[in-house]
Amino acid sequence: MTLIKHIPASAALLLLAVGCNNTHNSPGVEYMPDMYRSPAVEAYVDYGQDPYYFTEEKAREQRERPSARKPAEGTIPFAKDPAKAGFNMPYAYPATPEGYERAGAELKAPIGMSQEVVDQGKVIYDKFCLHCHGATGEGDGGVVTNGQYPTPPSYTGALKDLPEGKIFHSLVYGKNVAMGSHASQLNKEERWLVTRYVQYLQNGGKLQRENAVAAGN
Repeated sequence: MTLIKHIPASAALLLLAVGCNNTHNSPGVEYMPDMYRSPAVEAYVDYGQDPYYFTEEKAREQRERPSARKPAEGTIPFAKDPAKAGFNMPYAYPATPEGYERAGAELKAPIGMSQEVVDQGKVIYDKFCLHCHGATGEGDGGVVTNGQYPTPPSYTGALKDLPEGKIFHSLVYGKNVAMGSHASQLNKEERWLVTRYVQYLQNGGKLQRENAVAAGN
């Protein structure tokens, strides 16, 4: 009460005016809200102008406009390292059933199978594949178990003999309805690293298996 007595009547009236409104969820007038509230930023969303300074309508219009887009068709990430020049070439197999079969029969990984390669592939797999295919490739990822989505085939079951060309082809174009293309998220080298890690899971956690992988699946 002592503090209130020392506040001029005009200041007290101003405090009452800015501190009350009819919106239950409103925090009232905020001084420099961007200094203490850090809104989460969603991928591929342009949040536009701050509605604190511009109208909410203008801000909403800009939020709904994507800020990031997929590369133009035919775009190839360029590898400056001469040892990786092969990754600069266009992908030769079309997104057709025939292209899928040809990739399975003809396409071979330009990256050898080593523990270092598998370790690198695991890092990428854990970011882009684990949520559906699961940690060991059994199709028990969180999206499946928690979201009730269809279970992907197991890497040690139905997909055990899927050749490397078809694995890579599926990363380029996607497979069926549930799996989309990863070509805009992963460059060629990263797709091959993931392919090698999938083969590692196919082999039951081993770099090699005794029987050769069939090309007809």
